[in-house]
Amino acid sequence: MKLITEQVSKVKFITEGKGASKKMYIEGIFLQGDICNRNGRMYPMQTLSREVKRYTENFIKKGRALGELGHPDGPTVNLDRVSHKIVSLNCEGSNFVGKAQLLDTPMGKIAKSLIGEGVCLGVSSRGVGSLKMTNEGHKIVGEDFMLATAADIVADPSAPDAFVQGIMEGVEWIYDASRNHWLIEKTQKKVNRLVETKEYQERKLELFNEFINSL
Repeated sequence: MKLITEQVSKVKFITEGKGASKKMYIEGIFLQGDICNRNGRMYPMQTLSREVKRYTENFIKKGRALGELGHPDGPTVNLDRVSHKIVSLNCEGSNFVGKAQLLDTPMGKIAKSLIGEGVCLGVSSRGVGSLKMTNEGHKIVGEDFMLATAADIVADPSAPDAFVQGIMEGVEWIYDASRNHWLIEKTQKKVNRLVETKEYQERKLELFNEFINSL
């Protein structure tokens, strides 16, 4: 499965409460289904609805739906870069409108400061899945799509087309359920082939360095 990201620039920043109870949020459309987006991809509403339901049950409702400041190159959420917590994701037609609270983490404070200084920011969803090219020239996101996060906070370039395409071409990711972690597939396959051989002990450092360099 490939890493797939989508950027949205039309989000608003709101403040709720006063004094010690004052909280800052980002709110807007995080995901869209059944339309061909500017990256030439289309998410079938059935696939997106199923995945949003899983993400809501397993992450949002349990307080584990986190996002980062910046645009990571992999599907794993890095705790040292967490800036916000997604608190809701609701269906409105073919859109999923999300709301996320900015946290008092180092990255959350940077995001708050940027917003306070008038910097225009957007959000980027991040997930993994397969893509299928259609005769019309756009790509359909497969039924295996899984959300890593519904929203990272990203810089909003002045030109919409300046957003990155968001697919790490040639890099496949697999999910290790036993460790709740994403791995680069080609590295994992090499480890599996060596794990029962004497070479493994001799080459595990080399494999580790290869994995780091491939990120």
